[in-house]
Amino acid sequence: MSARDRLRVNDIRFQAMAETFSAEEWARPSLCDSWSNHDVLAHLVVGYSAAATAVVAGMRCHSWSFDRANAAMARSLAASRTPLQLLDDFDRLTQRPQGLGRYFPPQLLLGDHITHELDILFALGREPAIPADALVAVLNTQVHVPNPFVPAYRNSRGLRLVATDADWTHGQGRLVRGPAAELVSVLGNREAMLGRLDGDGVDTLASRLSRHLIRRAG
Repeated sequence: MSARDRLRVNDIRFQAMAETFSAEEWARPSLCDSWSNHDVLAHLVVGYSAAATAVVAGMRCHSWSFDRANAAMARSLAASRTPLQLLDDFDRLTQRPQGLGRYFPPQLLLGDHITHELDILFALGREPAIPADALVAVLNTQVHVPNPFVPAYRNSRGLRLVATDADWTHGQGRLVRGPAAELVSVLGNREAMLGRLDGDGVDTLASRLSRHLIRRAG
């Protein structure tokens, strides 16, 4: 399956699952910084629709910080669109992306979408039902492709990573073992799921996450 086809299949699956959430669940906080689940959904829509000029203008207003501009765009859209409206937008845009969404590499979009789906599900106490092949595709991208927006490549260095529920291993060094979804989440700098991992490399991974969060706070 091509990266573009895998992204499309995943988006269809996510859409069907997300349509079951209640208004109260959308309003609850996610694992992603200080975003609500509603904000996370808006972020996915922004990723498929934002014009380059809008992104640059947002960065100019936020001291050229992409993270702050990205957060502001998501919150602004969430304030103007209900989750049901955003899901309609998402469905339309997955079929015909606009703006930067037309050019962003599909393998990176897949990682962004699955990581943020996990931000929502884990925060709600729901267990993910993401197919193993999609999780493995994300893990392979995370550990092999440096990404300025996701520190997974750096977080994985010098560790032996083993998925306990999928046919995936990577690297050499101290062991970090756990379910594939939790590995995706933690490598993407979500500390909340560290407790579901084990091995003598977990403390090393935890320290890398903490340093990254301290730098962002500063």
